Amino acid sequence: MESMEEDFPRGGTQKPSVDKPVKSHEVDNLFQSHEPEVKKKRKTAKHDDGKDVKRQKVDAGGLILNTATSVEILHLRNLKVGTLLLGCVREVLDLEIVVGLPSGLVGYLPIHNICDTYTKILVDKLDSEHNLEEVVALSELVAPGTLVRCVVSSLESPVDGHLSLKLSINPKEINKGLSAGALKPGMTLSGCVESVEDHGFLVDIGVSGTKAFLPKKSTSSKQDLKVGQYVLSLLEEVKNEGRVVRLSLDPKALGKAIAGTQHGWTLDSLLPGLLIRVRIKKVTPHGLLVEYLSSFSGVVDFLHIDQGKAASYKVGDEVLARVLYIEPSNRLISLSLRSHLLPPGGIALDNFSSERLGEVVEGCKMTAVHHHSGALMEMPDNTVAFAHKNQMKEPKEEFNPNRLLAKPKHTLRITDYSPMEQMHMVSLRKSTIEVTFFRYQDIKVGQIVEGTVISLQKYGMFVRITDHIKGMIPSIHFADVTLKNPEKKFHEGMKVKCRVLTVDATTKRLHLTNKKALVESTLPIFKAYSDARVGRVSHGCIVCVKKFGCIVRFYGEVKGLVPLREMSTELVADPEELFFVGQVVQAKVLNCDVANEKLLLSFKAVTEGDVKEAQTAQFDFEVGKTVDVRVRHKVLDGLEVSILPEGTPAFLPTVHLSDHVTNCMNLWEALEEGDDISNAVCLNKSKKGVTLTKKPSIKACLEDGGLPKVFSELHVGMQMVGWVKNVMTYGVFISFPHGLFGLAPKAAMGEHFIKDTSEIYAIGQTVVAKVTNLDEEKKRFLVSLKVSELIPEDDAQDRLIQGQKERRAIAEMVTGRGESDLLQQLASVSVGDKIKMVVEDTREDGSVTLTSDQLSEATVLAPKYHTTGVNVTPGFKLTAVVLHINPLKSQVIVSLLPKLTAKRKTLRQGSELAATIQYIDEDFAVISLDDTGHLTVIPTKTHLNDFINLESKKYSVGFGLNVTVEDPGCEELGGLPLVVCKGQDEHAKSKGKGSAQAHSLGAVVTAKVTKVKPLAVLVTLPTGITGSIHVSEIEESPSVGSFPTSSLRVGTEVQARVIGGHAVRGHRFLPVTHSSFKSALPELTLLPSKLKNTGTQTADKVKNYKPGDEIICFPSKYNTQLKCLEVQVKPNILGTVELLAMISKPGQAKHPQKLFKPGEAVSAKVVGINPHRSGQLSLSLTGTYKLEQGSVVMGMVWKVEHHKGLFVKLPFGNSGFASLTDLSDAYADNPLEAYKEGQVIRCYMIGEEKGHFDVSLRPSRVNKDQQINVKDPEIDSVADIQEGQIIRGYVKTVGDEGIFVRLSRTLDGRVQFQHATKYFMNDPKMISEYITQNALISAKVLSVNTENVHVLLSLLTEDTGKPDILPESLELPLRLMGEEKEKHDKKTVKRKRTSSESQQQDKDKDGQKVKKKKVCVVESVEETTTVKKKGKKKKRKGKTDDSDSGVEVFFREDDETESSKPCEEKQKRPDCKERLKGLSGFSWDSTLSSLTPAAVGDHAQGSSDDEQEDQSKTVKKSRKELLQEQQTAEQQLGKLEAELMDPSARPDSAAAFERVLLSSPDSSLLWLQYMAFHLQATQIEQARAVAERALKTISFREEQEKLNIWVAMLNLENMYGTEESLQKVFERAIQYCEPLPVYQQLADIYANSNKIKDAESLYKSMVKRFRQEKAVYQSYGNFLLRQGQSNAANALLQRALQSLSTKDHVDLITKFARLEFQYGNTERGKSMFEKVLSTYPKRTDLWSVFIDLTVKHGCQKEVRELFDRVIHLSVSVKKVKFFFKRYLEYEKKNGTPESIQAVKQKALEYVESKGAEAAS
Repeated sequence: MESMEEDFPRGGTQKPSVDKPVKSHEVDNLFQSHEPEVKKKRKTAKHDDGKDVKRQKVDAGGLILNTATSVEILHLRNLKVGTLLLGCVREVLDLEIVVGLPSGLVGYLPIHNICDTYTKILVDKLDSEHNLEEVVALSELVAPGTLVRCVVSSLESPVDGHLSLKLSINPKEINKGLSAGALKPGMTLSGCVESVEDHGFLVDIGVSGTKAFLPKKSTSSKQDLKVGQYVLSLLEEVKNEGRVVRLSLDPKALGKAIAGTQHGWTLDSLLPGLLIRVRIKKVTPHGLLVEYLSSFSGVVDFLHIDQGKAASYKVGDEVLARVLYIEPSNRLISLSLRSHLLPPGGIALDNFSSERLGEVVEGCKMTAVHHHSGALMEMPDNTVAFAHKNQMKEPKEEFNPNRLLAKPKHTLRITDYSPMEQMHMVSLRKSTIEVTFFRYQDIKVGQIVEGTVISLQKYGMFVRITDHIKGMIPSIHFADVTLKNPEKKFHEGMKVKCRVLTVDATTKRLHLTNKKALVESTLPIFKAYSDARVGRVSHGCIVCVKKFGCIVRFYGEVKGLVPLREMSTELVADPEELFFVGQVVQAKVLNCDVANEKLLLSFKAVTEGDVKEAQTAQFDFEVGKTVDVRVRHKVLDGLEVSILPEGTPAFLPTVHLSDHVTNCMNLWEALEEGDDISNAVCLNKSKKGVTLTKKPSIKACLEDGGLPKVFSELHVGMQMVGWVKNVMTYGVFISFPHGLFGLAPKAAMGEHFIKDTSEIYAIGQTVVAKVTNLDEEKKRFLVSLKVSELIPEDDAQDRLIQGQKERRAIAEMVTGRGESDLLQQLASVSVGDKIKMVVEDTREDGSVTLTSDQLSEATVLAPKYHTTGVNVTPGFKLTAVVLHINPLKSQVIVSLLPKLTAKRKTLRQGSELAATIQYIDEDFAVISLDDTGHLTVIPTKTHLNDFINLESKKYSVGFGLNVTVEDPGCEELGGLPLVVCKGQDEHAKSKGKGSAQAHSLGAVVTAKVTKVKPLAVLVTLPTGITGSIHVSEIEESPSVGSFPTSSLRVGTEVQARVIGGHAVRGHRFLPVTHSSFKSALPELTLLPSKLKNTGTQTADKVKNYKPGDEIICFPSKYNTQLKCLEVQVKPNILGTVELLAMISKPGQAKHPQKLFKPGEAVSAKVVGINPHRSGQLSLSLTGTYKLEQGSVVMGMVWKVEHHKGLFVKLPFGNSGFASLTDLSDAYADNPLEAYKEGQVIRCYMIGEEKGHFDVSLRPSRVNKDQQINVKDPEIDSVADIQEGQIIRGYVKTVGDEGIFVRLSRTLDGRVQFQHATKYFMNDPKMISEYITQNALISAKVLSVNTENVHVLLSLLTEDTGKPDILPESLELPLRLMGEEKEKHDKKTVKRKRTSSESQQQDKDKDGQKVKKKKVCVVESVEETTTVKKKGKKKKRKGKTDDSDSGVEVFFREDDETESSKPCEEKQKRPDCKERLKGLSGFSWDSTLSSLTPAAVGDHAQGSSDDEQEDQSKTVKKSRKELLQEQQTAEQQLGKLEAELMDPSARPDSAAAFERVLLSSPDSSLLWLQYMAFHLQATQIEQARAVAERALKTISFREEQEKLNIWVAMLNLENMYGTEESLQKVFERAIQYCEPLPVYQQLADIYANSNKIKDAESLYKSMVKRFRQEKAVYQSYGNFLLRQGQSNAANALLQRALQSLSTKDHVDLITKFARLEFQYGNTERGKSMFEKVLSTYPKRTDLWSVFIDLTVKHGCQKEVRELFDRVIHLSVSVKKVKFFFKRYLEYEKKNGTPESIQAVKQKALEYVESKGAEAAS
């Protein structure tokens, strides 16, 4: 009761002292006054508490201390500067620290409030302009979760009204109540590191005159503390009266440090965070009142009492508590008893944040309400949360806790997490719970947000999104253009609509854009690099313009480069002239490297089609989908709209606004930009965008479904609703939904003979068509519009009502546009209203104009017919009746006839009256009903197919007809009577009555068979109506293979029951209960079970069939386009069987249509519902309805992946892969050669992984019942392989690590090079020339590692018995093996250890020994030395190069030892042949044996001097002869030197070629000259040998040089070889070179050598293989046009446009057009250019090319016409100036003075027009 009194005081105006705290003087503990006990009898708690309160005010005067009487949590309003608090670090930012305070409050600790030392460091760095990165970051000074003692330094109130709580942990402010003399050992003080010393740290504890030292050995951390780091320390020792103290950071000692009376704590020196032993003085529902340190009082609020111990607290109990905060002004001290703040904790908290922030939780209970604080909430997971009082109501509502307590469940949002209470803070405010953006994490990049402008700065504008979320709009994002004075556009409080650019929730930074182009963009948004897929287009903002291009930034951190070449189709000299920073552009992705975050963009590649395709890509389009749209623009032929809410652009044609032709244009005129249109239907989607319709008839058909979607679903007799697409002289084209359209010939357009088709139907008119003829081959069909051939439909009244609704909507839209008197007057009248009028004037045509007060602003007109017998003298007053209101023309048509203005009589339903037409237009007529005085409206057309003019002309004003009243006051007609014209619908009604009678539910009728079809039997009912009996409704359980319909004969009568019907439109099956059943064709059954059952007949549904169900179906036809068999299961259930699910042998795939006959009963299993055809079953005829491991199914090759295997299409929409090793039981070369795309094969299902199946084509697997010899068994794992086993496999790759062999689909083997060949190779890649990928090889298993799944193989002859993979003709050195290798390794190591000097001495003594040691040293070093030895070898390289066997040294040695045993040297050193080439010019290639004479001659020149001297001694010559010979020799020598010095001199001998090739071995030109040298001498084989040498010699990096050699070889074989040799060279060339250039070169060779058929055949194969290469089509087109095949070239162009991407179309069409000008039809070239320029009229480069070609191939008139067109283009002035110059130059060259002057005059007019535009 005491607590209730504190919370609810009664009587008088007395308030608790807590509200007005008594001022008290600062006194010591000794002057503590105690409350005297009350001796009087306690009546109520109220009296007691009142006396206590009163006594507090008067007793002891000013000596009242910190006596607390009530408990409340800490409120922000109670905080004052100087309040000491214990807080927990929640987050460390760059410039401040976020601190969690008691009661869920949050404070901010600025970087300058750490300590004086740290602040001084910051100031010094700023003053000296040093880099602040050298300063220790805040994150290193304080860690999140640390408990810190802090003080309120300021309470700022910003502009938004929210208090900002600034804190400080400066020791001088925290410990200011302490003095040096008050320091005692055992105290715990907070401080900051002041400096770092050798043996410890000086700590600033804020006590004046005291130096605090912290030894390093006393720190618990192994790392050094940083200057400014916050520490909570224990005073271990106090010296010199407190001037020197020693500190400790021992966590155990700190945990045990309890503040006691021995420390001399006072109210002034007491600190938050102290651990104190307290005694409970009082227990209240809101907390505890406690005493501590013998005399001090404090409070513990309910948030800091452990919930589990709350009931156990009693007065007098002593417990440990932690001081939370101290308010010095009123001496209020709050403490905590929560376990996480007590030992062993109390220094740091583990949980200081929560991931549930922002979460909305439902079903929460309110466990306790504290009226001055808040409420405790229990969430469904038993987590306790706290809702502050202010968060339990809306800001302006009254606090009513009783209403909240009455609710059993609450919904709340978690708003924060308080680490001090370890509790979530929640809000019950509805506005907070329903807010869209609560945290920065809730805002996503690219979102549209609305905000309010807070402030405007130079660098940007700050916007408030919510109370807690703010964003900034950078200055370049203020608008689409740069704003010089943004303050004129924006002001504080202004609402702005923005899009999010970037959001960083951790730093709470939000960047927005206000650019309209970005905010309203419907293009896809690039939030990450993964979104920027190649070909996509998006809006971006230019952030940088450089000479090399532009940097475009999108959203988040996505940005890309637009290089100079991609900026424009024109040459861009300076990008800064065309683009500016902040410009919004459309960019297309050319390439995106997601891993490296690199994006390549293009401006010029963006086309209108790309933009529309990107805009519509995000829209989930579906034909028949109903959408709401908003009008964006009005164009001549329709409305450009945006689909809501996505904003996807779409188009609504004018003719699709209504079924009524006259209403379409009226609706278009009435609609304006910004209007919303509801219930539009998606009709079509193309590159141009989405097309919509509002035609009610089309919408009804799409809603009913059953319309054919593809040509294959059409059948003769089907009736569909469509619209007139085009009117031709020979008929009209009718469009239907799903993109189908047919032709109605002139004879099938109507019942009468038609002379002119243009006057019969209007474009867009809604019609009903019946399919009469199908052309399967050309995919075309004919339709009939004759009403007599159509099934009658009784929908004239529905169309009348719909048309009148549309007209009323038009009137409402027009009259609702404004507040003008005219619009209001028009809206106030309707047909049939009677108005007082005054005759104004009579016109020439006899019509009379009238005036009226009610229609003073409108034009009122009475036609001549309606003034008959009426006085129309001007000024005469009379009564008129309204016939028609035209709001668009502001005109009202009235009648003055007395019988129409007479008093109206009452109409009765069903009464027959004589009516007279009073007004008529194309769709409707206004009639008067006899003499009743009533007017109403009837349709002028009884059928949709009625002619637009003929039907309305058969009626005229005054025409009489008989009508029957169906509704005297029809609401849909605005209260007008609804009537039916007699004779108008008699036929339809009779049909309806007859069908309704015959169609009654379960009616049994006697029907006569009139026609027997495979899938249905047509019968005639007694009423004359034609009915249908489906094949499944004839026999109960037809036997498989039978034909049920064949059991019935024409003319026989059968008993049948009506079970449903077929819809007139679409031929869709309808149950009897369907609303449209009354006008349907009846569907009957002959099944005895249904004839006997008199209950309700329910139609089968697709969903009733489950996978695996076995059913009987009946084939209809085989769809060759979709490769599936269409079957019928029930009248309303169709199905499809894919090709692979209907055959069991590959041969059956050739003629699948012959496997089953229409109407044959076939057993099938249900696979599921067809995903491509809604409402249809997917069936299987093979007995298998799903793929299982071990089953054998049919498959189809859909891709041959070279070097890997086959990708196979499997039944039921699955796919599989067959590896090379799973194709056959006996491996063969070129295993994929036998397979081609589209081939049907049998597959064995091995297994499934991630939706893909592994299959096997091995005969042993596919034919399990046959015994087949398996030569190469399957290898499933390493366990199937044994060491020493000989196995075969396919080469997978040849790399630096060896040869990898594919042994199975899951296992590969490796062949090291030493186990691959017996020869040593300097370049291991040489193997790839002789062993290609996918080559079949035999290998021996050397070792098997089961752990690492490694298999080591050998290809050596001694292991496999097969020839070596390298031929002997290469004459490579043998690889050392066994003992020889070991011996050589030892010699190699020994030689490496000798010094370079000894090597030089050995070389000088016996140079020949160096040659004899010329064995494969490189190999032995590679195989025997370690990495360390390799390093030593590199270090010695500089010293040993001269002594190693290098080429130059080898030649020097050869010169020194030239006279020594050449024959022996040749035998011992076979590898020296290559080196001797450079010396002697001799070719050592075995294929060049015919060159021996030349080599011998060359060798003769190199004979020794001794031999020359011997020869000279044989013949004695005179001195003159010797002198003459000497001169001749010198001349020859000089000539030879001059030739050698002349680089342009062409070699004239084999030796000269060999010498030149030594210096340039990679020059293809020299090799080609060498080949030509041999060809001139008709040495064909030598030329081939030179070419082969060239391919081996030229470096593999020189791809173009090698290609030149291959082209030369192709030319060589084409001229001197056979077709087989040419093909072999060609196949080799495409293996080693890029295939496309080789194909092109061979095609050119064929063309140049007049092998036209070969060239054409090669081009065709190129088009198939390289269908995505533009160059192939260009070269093929050039070839065709050169051959005069213009039509073939045109067909090739059409094929190319289908295969290539859209961006290549313009360039390709232009190239073909140029070729047409040069070699083909000039007129066709012109038309091609015209077509391209009509699409891209601003492509001035194309205009320039067109003009050049026309100048060359056309006449002057055509050239002048082109120039006149191009100078009027809407392009830049610079470009127009260029064309004016060209125009003038052309006229100066080919024209007359008059034509020159005319050009100058046109230029002058252009300049003047531009000047006028600039002036305006």
